Amino acid sequence: MIKKTSIISADGLRLAAYEDGEPDKPAILFIHGFSQCSLCWEKQFGDPALKRNFRLAAFDLRGHGQSDKPLEAARYQDDRLFADDVRAVIGALGLHKPVLVGWSYAGRIIADYVGAYGCSGIAGINYVCARTNNDPQFNGPGTRYLDDMAGDDLAPNIAATRNFLRACFAVQPSQDLFETMVAYNMLVPAEVRAAHIGRNPSDGSTLAQIDVPVWVTQGAEDLLVLRGLGELTARLIPGARLSLYDGVGHAPFVESTARFNRELAEFVLGCGQTAP
Repeated sequence: MIKKTSIISADGLRLAAYEDGEPDKPAILFIHGFSQCSLCWEKQFGDPALKRNFRLAAFDLRGHGQSDKPLEAARYQDDRLFADDVRAVIGALGLHKPVLVGWSYAGRIIADYVGAYGCSGIAGINYVCARTNNDPQFNGPGTRYLDDMAGDDLAPNIAATRNFLRACFAVQPSQDLFETMVAYNMLVPAEVRAAHIGRNPSDGSTLAQIDVPVWVTQGAEDLLVLRGLGELTARLIPGARLSLYDGVGHAPFVESTARFNRELAEFVLGCGQTAP
């Protein structure tokens, strides 16, 4: 059964965190993307093999899901805030050298963490269609919806959110899943979306600091983070391996769950985590 925990961040925000699986097994910390929440990982938390062989953890980014949502832009501008959030979750849950799995915008969150704390506290990184730098040449056509998603006019905001979510998939999700995704995406206030979008751009320089195993998962048909960025990330990190998903878009862990879960398990086991 998934256990929910409230964790207090370095600046006093309450972060919602979740865990399941076996506490004495290698730990995986899932970090969701822009405007999403931890529910996006339900196909991983619901996998009996992953729960049996790993300790699974996730949290809602500040401003997302069931975490606190202050509207002041200053609560989202400093990279150190996001680094400290990840560190607070690892510490509060007692995760021993977890593998970080970062989807989309979470590539930036991992960069914040690595920039502040290095890699000594983690065993590996799985970048999933991840935004590892903000070079606009890697922006797919699905990013055109972001402005309206951050606007204060509700009808265009909802329409843009729906279009953004459709653009996340080459293999579209079920109607039930899509409706759930719209619901939790709309939990993120427009002001919070704007604050996240308005962060200072990242040039990807922290990739040079990574000295743990890296697995790059990339949908070949990604309309948000173009495949070229996944390929570049794999080239820039010594020893990184790229897994390209043909016919899959921005969400391989939903569109091709069995393959994703299998590859994730193999990668985590190969990271050589020691016992807690």
